[in-house]
Amino acid sequence: VTDTKTRRGTRKGSTSSSSSSSSSAPADPLSSMLDGTDPLSMFAAASSGETSAMSHSSSTGDLGRKKRIKEEEVLGADFEPWSTKRGEILARFTTTEKLSINLFMGSDKAPNPGSSAVSEKVRTRLEELDDLEEGSQRQLLNLSQQDYANRIEELNQSLKEAWSTDQKVKALKIVIQCSKLLSDTSVIQFYPSKFVLITDILDTFGRLVYERIWTMCSDPRPLPDSFTAEDVNDTAKETCLNWFFKIASIRELLPRLYVETAILKCNNFLSKLGVEETLPRLTAMIRGIGDPLVASYARAYLCRVGMEVAPHLKESLNANFFDLLTTFRQISGDSVQKQLHIQRVEVPVYLTLYSPAINWILQCIAYRAPEQLLTEMMERCKMMANNALLLNSTMRAFRPEFVATRATDFISMIKDCDESGFPKHLLYRSLGRSLACADPPESERLTILNDAWKVITKVRNPQDYMNCAEIWVEFTCRHFTKREVNTVLADIIKHMTPDRAFEDAYPQLQSVIRKILTYFHDFSTLFSMERFLPFLDMFQKDSVRVEVCKSIMEVFIKHQLELTRDPVILNAMLHICKTMHDSVNSLTLEDEKRSLALLIIGFVRMVSFGRDFEQQLSFCVEARATFCNLEPVLVQLIHTVNQLAMETRRVMRGNHSRKTAAFVR
Repeated sequence: VTDTKTRRGTRKGSTSSSSSSSSSAPADPLSSMLDGTDPLSMFAAASSGETSAMSHSSSTGDLGRKKRIKEEEVLGADFEPWSTKRGEILARFTTTEKLSINLFMGSDKAPNPGSSAVSEKVRTRLEELDDLEEGSQRQLLNLSQQDYANRIEELNQSLKEAWSTDQKVKALKIVIQCSKLLSDTSVIQFYPSKFVLITDILDTFGRLVYERIWTMCSDPRPLPDSFTAEDVNDTAKETCLNWFFKIASIRELLPRLYVETAILKCNNFLSKLGVEETLPRLTAMIRGIGDPLVASYARAYLCRVGMEVAPHLKESLNANFFDLLTTFRQISGDSVQKQLHIQRVEVPVYLTLYSPAINWILQCIAYRAPEQLLTEMMERCKMMANNALLLNSTMRAFRPEFVATRATDFISMIKDCDESGFPKHLLYRSLGRSLACADPPESERLTILNDAWKVITKVRNPQDYMNCAEIWVEFTCRHFTKREVNTVLADIIKHMTPDRAFEDAYPQLQSVIRKILTYFHDFSTLFSMERFLPFLDMFQKDSVRVEVCKSIMEVFIKHQLELTRDPVILNAMLHICKTMHDSVNSLTLEDEKRSLALLIIGFVRMVSFGRDFEQQLSFCVEARATFCNLEPVLVQLIHTVNQLAMETRRVMRGNHSRKTAAFVR
C-alpha cells in the first residue's frame, strides 16, 4: 500500500492504494455514477483535436486582437477607459501601514501520468478542485505598499507562466486566491489600490481564457469577426463549459463572482443571450456581500467588464447603481462604524474610498446619456441623506456641458450638504473640473467664482487647498482679468508660504503657471501682476525653478511677435534668464547648455531700443556680464553690438551729409 498525504477536506476513498487493497474499498459513488462519461473525460479524449487547433494560434490570435479592437471601438473615443484611471487611483490611495498576503495554494502534487483508469482521473480532478481552496498556506507579513505591489505582479507573472506551460489548474488557483484578497479590509485606506492590482490579474486570466477558446474555434476555419454561437465548434464549446463548471465549483462567493466576471465575454461562445442572461445573475450575487465597500468595488468590476463586452446592456448598470445606493445605509451601521473605530479612520476619509467605484459606475451610466438623466440624478441626490458622495460622482460622470449649464444649481446643493459627511472642497473641485472644460452662463460666472473661493480659502490642509485651487485657477484665467488672477495668486502664496508648504506642492504650483501662460500671452500684462514674481519665488528647488523659467521663456518666444523695450518685461525676463544661466555648472550637459542658450538668445533678439543706440549698447553690456558662462549667448551679443556699431556709423554719415548740403544751400 502506498500512502499519500491526506489533506483536510479530501473526499473519502481518494487515497491511492494497490489493486488488492482497492478491491476491498467501497466503490466511489461518483465514479460509478459517471462511468467515464463526464465532460472532463470527454474533453481529455478530444485533446488531440485541441493540439491540432493550437497550430493555428498565430493567425487566430491576430483575428482575436482585431475582434477586441473592434469591440472597444463600440464605446468610442469619448469614453474614458479604465487604464487612464488606474494610475490616479494607485497614486491617491496609499498607506504607510504594513500589509499582508495570505495564499492557500493547495497541493502542488502532479497527477500520476501512468494511471489511465477513469476513476483515477475523476478522483484527481475532484482533488484538484478541493485544492483550489484548501491545502498548503503561504503567508507574507509586514509588507510595505511597494512590496505588496511587487508580490502581486509576481503572481501575475506566475499566472502567465503557468498558463504557457499548460498548468491551467495552477493558473486558476492563483486567480482564486488573489480574488480572496479583496475580502480583506484590514488596511482600509489601501483598498482601492488593492482592487486595481488584483483586477489586473483577473483581466489577464480572462484574456487568456478567451484567446484559448478563440484559438480552438479556428479549426476547421477561423471565426468571423461578428460570430455567433452557431459558428463555434463543439470542442471549443466543451472547453468553454468546462471553465464555467470549474468556476461554479468555487465555494466562496467573492472569488466565484470575480472569476466568473473575468471570463464573462466567453459566454458569447455558448449562446447569443449568454451575456445578457448572466449579468442580472451576477448582479444579484453581489447582494450577498456584507461589506458595503467590498460590494461597491465588486459592482464596479462587473460594470467595467460588462461595459467592455456589452455596452448596450444598460439595465445591469442601472441595477448595480441602485443596489449601491441601497447599501449606503450600512455605512452608519454598527459593523462599519466599529471597523472605522478600530482602524482610526474618519467617516469623510472612509467615504472618499468609494469615489473610484461610484465614479466608474456613473460614468458607464452617463455615457452618451440624454441631458434629462442628469436632472433625474440631481433630484435623486436631493432626496437622499448624506448625498455629497453621490453628488460628487454625478458632477464627474456627466458631460461638462450639462454640468456647466446647471452650475448655480449644483452650488446650491453643495451648500446644503453636510460638511461632516464629505468635504465640501472636494465637491467644488469636481465642479471646477467641469467648468474648466465648459462655460457656464456669463451672468453667473462671477457669483460662481466667489461662492467657490469662499470655501476653498477656508481649507486648512495645504495639500487639499492646493489640489482644489489648482483646478479653479483655469476657470479664473479663462473668464476674468489680471485683477482676479492676481487675487488668486495672492491667496495661494498666503496658504503655501507658512512652514514652507510649497515644497510638497511643486507639481500643482507648476500646473498653475502652465494654466496662466495658456491664457495670458501679453507679457506686459503678465509681469504687471504684483503677485506673479513672488509666486515664482516659491519655486526654491533648483531643478523645478529652472523648468518653470524655461516654460515661461518658451511661451515668450512663441507669442512675443513684436520687438520690445518695455522696462517691466526687460527686468522680469532678465531675472528669469539669469536664473536659467546661474543653474549652469561643470556637470551640466552640453545639450542642456545649448537649450538654455537658445532660449536666452531668443529673448535678446526681441529687445530693441530703436534709434536709442546708447540704451541698446547698455543692455548688451549688462547682458554680456550676466550670461558670461554661455558662449552662444556671448556670440549673439557681439553680433548685436557689431550691427549696432554699423548702424551708428551709417546714421552719423547720413547726418554729416545733411549738414553739408544745408551749408551749400
